[in-house]
Amino acid sequence: MPSSSGPGSAEAEFLASARRYAAPLRGLGLLLISAFGLLAVPGDALPLGFALFGLVVVGAVVDCWAGFSERAAPLALTFAVARVAAICVTQEWTGGQPNRWALNTMTTTAITLQWDSPPKVSLPVTAGLLAVNFAVVDVGEESAVGLRLVVECVMARLAFMLLRQASRRVDVLRAREAALTRAEAVAVARHSQEREFLALLHDTASATFLLVAAHGQNTHPAQVAEYARHDLAVLTGATGGQNSHDSRVNLNAALRSVVDRSPLSVDVHWQEGTPVPASVALVLVRAVREALANVERHAGVRNATLSIHVEEDRVVVAVDDAGVGFCPGEVPPSRRGIRGSVVERMTAAGGSAIVTSRPGAGTSVRMVWPGG
Repeated sequence: MPSSSGPGSAEAEFLASARRYAAPLRGLGLLLISAFGLLAVPGDALPLGFALFGLVVVGAVVDCWAGFSERAAPLALTFAVARVAAICVTQEWTGGQPNRWALNTMTTTAITLQWDSPPKVSLPVTAGLLAVNFAVVDVGEESAVGLRLVVECVMARLAFMLLRQASRRVDVLRAREAALTRAEAVAVARHSQEREFLALLHDTASATFLLVAAHGQNTHPAQVAEYARHDLAVLTGATGGQNSHDSRVNLNAALRSVVDRSPLSVDVHWQEGTPVPASVALVLVRAVREALANVERHAGVRNATLSIHVEEDRVVVAVDDAGVGFCPGEVPPSRRGIRGSVVERMTAAGGSAIVTSRPGAGTSVRMVWPGG
């Protein structure tokens, strides 16, 4: 059956199902009707009855074939008309009333044609079935049978149209939902890109400022200009989007400002001169600041220990306290302080972070770069 709907749509699936099942159901239905009709055939007409039943069996096979192959549809239509004509013409119609076998064959065929054939086919074929009705029934008494056939066909066509309209409505709703989903995905992606760009802008500028602050007055203006050009290249994608500064800074000096500004009493243990890339130093500065802030807010103590040392070419930074501690596994996902500002930042910078704590035993935040 032709359809303007695209493959996979609800309307296309409905039309395909109607074509696939209408003809086989007609064939099997007429086979069952004919089996009971054959029982009512008089003994002297049994040869004719069996011949008609054989025609119905062949037609049922063709109808089932049409359910699997569109090429068999014209042949199935031919057998549908032939069965109705043969049964109606050969059965005895008395007093204007049709034989049940003939009547049920006619109505079943006319109804199923409304589902597996387009109107340009089903309308003339249905008109032909009515002509058969007029031909075999007295003109004055065929009105009831003809009216019944017309009403049943109209109801079948109306049901088909309503279901098709409903499937089209489903397609419209699906398309609308898909459009909303796409729009939402685009908005989320755009928002994520904006956040990434702002974070990149902040990180590149912050790393440059940290580098300049670490070198102090020894930083040459041309070198600052070179850092700025590098940051611009990162932001515009000219460097492939890599956010890294090759120049190294003294991590101790970078963390000194965090310790000096903390309201806690921080006991510092570090080796002199621990150079790391400026971008990594920026991540560690933020991570240590967050770790000390958590001690201030949650540990219940006013002192902490900060240690920096090198283990097998890896820089290890640890913040420890002897506070009340907590159970890391019980921290709700909505609280992202340590996880977001420490663990995830270190992972993004190529390092790692481990938070160790238990109630009553204090907390230790251990950050390693590069990660293991």
